[in-house]
Amino acid sequence: MTHEEFKIELGKHPVLVSYFSHDECNVCKVLKPQVREITTGFEEAAFLYVNTKESMEIAGQFMVFAVPTIILFYEGREAKRYSRHISLREFEDFLERMTG
Repeated sequence: MTHEEFKIELGKHPVLVSYFSHDECNVCKVLKPQVREITTGFEEAAFLYVNTKESMEIAGQFMVFAVPTIILFYEGREAKRYSRHISLREFEDFLERMTG
C-alpha cells in the first residue's frame, strides 16, 4: 500500500480502523480476523490492513514501532491508538462510542 492509497482510504470512510502488523507476528495473525469481524459490525467503520514491512513509509508517518497496532481514525484524524497488548473489549467499546 502506498501513502496515496492510504490517504484515499482515509478520505473515503468516516471511521477507519487501520490494523498495522506483518506476516511474522503470530499475535497479529490471531488478532487480525477478530478486529476485522468487530469492525464489520459497525456500518460506518472500515477495516484497513497495513503490512509494516511492505509499507514502511506509512508505518513511519504514524510512528508505529510495535505490532500489532490499531489506529482508529475519525473523519481523517487519529482518535485512538492501541498497541501491543490490545483489549478487544475496550476496542469494541470505543468503536461503539465513536459510531453511536
